[in-house]
Amino acid sequence: MLIVYFSDAKGVIHREFVPQGQKVNAEFYVGVLDRLLKRIRQVRTAKFQSSEWFLLHDNAPSHNAAIVKKFLANRNVAVLHHPPYSPDLAPIDYFLFPKLKFSLKGRHFQTVEEIQFAVTRERNNTSKTACLEGIKKLKERANKYIDQGEMYFEE
Repeated sequence: MLIVYFSDAKGVIHREFVPQGQKVNAEFYVGVLDRLLKRIRQVRTAKFQSSEWFLLHDNAPSHNAAIVKKFLANRNVAVLHHPPYSPDLAPIDYFLFPKLKFSLKGRHFQTVEEIQFAVTRERNNTSKTACLEGIKKLKERANKYIDQGEMYFEE
């Protein structure tokens, strides 16, 4: 089970759980992005209309596929460059997953639905202040990456 989250400084915009058995390929990801854009239009209308936002996703093969790039280009979505092998610049890796792991540590679940409910509840309990801090950390990490000559680093 994989969790797909898109957020900004104000909090979660869109989240999905990848259905069991579903391959996360380019075609699936285009569907996720289509649902994301509809959600942004709905919950961040002014931001969507202004085009003053960008997408940061990592370098997974499904993210870099030609059909994904074409889909985003056709919709004028600005994509922020994500250097290869840089989990230090992926907020989900340094911000979201550690919080989820800490809060769910030691708990046992009987079904996938229970896991999804617990993860969603924990994520929804993340304050807007914490989301803003995650975005600030991204900026700090990106600047550190640039200052170190675009070299990977760990903290």
